[in-house]
Amino acid sequence: MAKYILFDTETTGMDTNDRIIQIGAMIVHSKEQIDVYDALCSSSVPLSLEAMEIHNITPDAIENQPPYAELEIAQKLLEYNHEANYLIAHNISFDLGMLQKEGFENHYTLIDTLRCAKHLLPDMPYHRLQYLRYALKLYENEGAEANTLNVRIKAHDAIGDVLIMKLLLSKLVKYTQEKFPQTNPMKQLALLTQTPVLMKTFRFGKYKDRDIAEIVNADKGYINWMQKNMDLDEDMIFTLEFYLK
Repeated sequence: MAKYILFDTETTGMDTNDRIIQIGAMIVHSKEQIDVYDALCSSSVPLSLEAMEIHNITPDAIENQPPYAELEIAQKLLEYNHEANYLIAHNISFDLGMLQKEGFENHYTLIDTLRCAKHLLPDMPYHRLQYLRYALKLYENEGAEANTLNVRIKAHDAIGDVLIMKLLLSKLVKYTQEKFPQTNPMKQLALLTQTPVLMKTFRFGKYKDRDIAEIVNADKGYINWMQKNMDLDEDMIFTLEFYLK
C-alpha cells in the first residue's frame, strides 16, 4: 500500500545557502495509522532575524539539537523514497530544495498542494496555506484533528502547517473526484502538480487584479521588465510566455 508523506520545513532563511532547522511530517500508512514527526535540528548556517520573525525559532532552541541527517524522519524519508509513495507539501519546490541541500535525491511521486489548489480553485484570490485554512473553513475541523494526532496548531510551525495541509489535501481530493470522476484522485493530483497553471489575473504589482492577457497586449514593455527583473514562479513564467505567443 502506498505511503503518503506530508511534510513542511522551517529554515534559517530564504537564501540559497540557508538550511533546515525544523521539519514536521506525517506518514500516512492508512486512515488508522499515521506516524507524526516534529523535530528541531542544528545548522551551521546562522539564523536570520527575518526567519526568526516568522517561525519564532531562536538560536538557543537548536544549538544542542542533532543535525538533520541524524533525525528519525530523515531516515524514514530515505526508507520510503520510491515512486509508489507520495511526497506532499505546499509549495513543494521550496521544501524539496531544502531536502536536496541535505543530500536527498527524490524518487517519490510529488504532490504540491499549492499548485493543485491553483488548478482546482482558480477563482480563489490567494492560495497561501493560511489563507486557504480560513477560506475553506479548515479551522472548523483542525481542533479535533489536532487532538486525535496530538499535534499543536501554530501558524508557521512545521507540524502545525502539516496538519492544516492534511485537511487541505482532503478537500483537494474531494474537488478532484468531482472534476475528474473517472480518475484516481491522488494520481490526478500528481499530474496537476506537473502541469503549469495558466493564470487569469495579476495578484501583485501595478496591474494587480487586472486581466493578464489584456496587459500583455497593452503594455509589453512592463511584461518584458517583469521577465527580466522579477523572481517569478513557474506558473507566472508559463502564463506570460503563453500570452506573449
